[in-house]
Amino acid sequence: MSIDLSNQVIAVTGASSGIGEATALACARAGAAVALAARRAERIEALAERIAAEGGHAIAVPTDVGEEDQARAFVARAHAELGRLDVLVNNAGVMLLGPIEHAPTEEWRRMIHANVFGVLYCTHAALPLMRAQGSGHIVNVSSVAGRVARAGSGVYNLTKFGVGAFSESLRQEGVAIGVRVTTIEPGAVATELPGHNREEVLEQMAKRFAGVTPLAAEDIAGAVLYAIGQPPNVSVNEILVRPSRQGA
Repeated sequence: MSIDLSNQVIAVTGASSGIGEATALACARAGAAVALAARRAERIEALAERIAAEGGHAIAVPTDVGEEDQARAFVARAHAELGRLDVLVNNAGVMLLGPIEHAPTEEWRRMIHANVFGVLYCTHAALPLMRAQGSGHIVNVSSVAGRVARAGSGVYNLTKFGVGAFSESLRQEGVAIGVRVTTIEPGAVATELPGHNREEVLEQMAKRFAGVTPLAAEDIAGAVLYAIGQPPNVSVNEILVRPSRQGA
């Protein structure tokens, strides 16, 4: 199915790599103007240039979404420079795993900063704009870890279960103002995300996912496009996508 996003404006956080980058590219190729947020300015600037070279339109806004003033500035600039805001994709996130006992608590703060506050601040900034235009769509990228908790990922589970609960409450509030909400829950995906973990955690992850061919970032971008490409009377609330050989 071909998705046409012409005349739409889509803001994507965590757009410097992985799912965010793939989603931004897919949206631009479907005709949308795209606002890109990430902390790594050079990455999103290069992505904006790539989109422009393909005939699309994108702006790059260096942003730490866990900082409220930066999150608000990103959403405001996307709206001001591109003329409206049809979709916000809250994709920025951090996954730092390991046992709760003896964990470096700075890792917890980093996950809550990006995974929770980033979603809250960007959404809070976007809602009045979407209310004013009478429509909008917020896509929150969660994880299978937002459905299944397991030893060794307790705080990451906490953040992603929180995203799921927030998304459902937001969905119910959004009905009255024409804002749809979708939660995307990927399983194992081949991105940079796992690489930020400590060596002992990486060893455990390698054992757990032995024999599993991970999804590509483009697979998740396809799920995002499917959700936002539906007609206005259709609200796709959740999409859970695992590799075929991932058991849990």
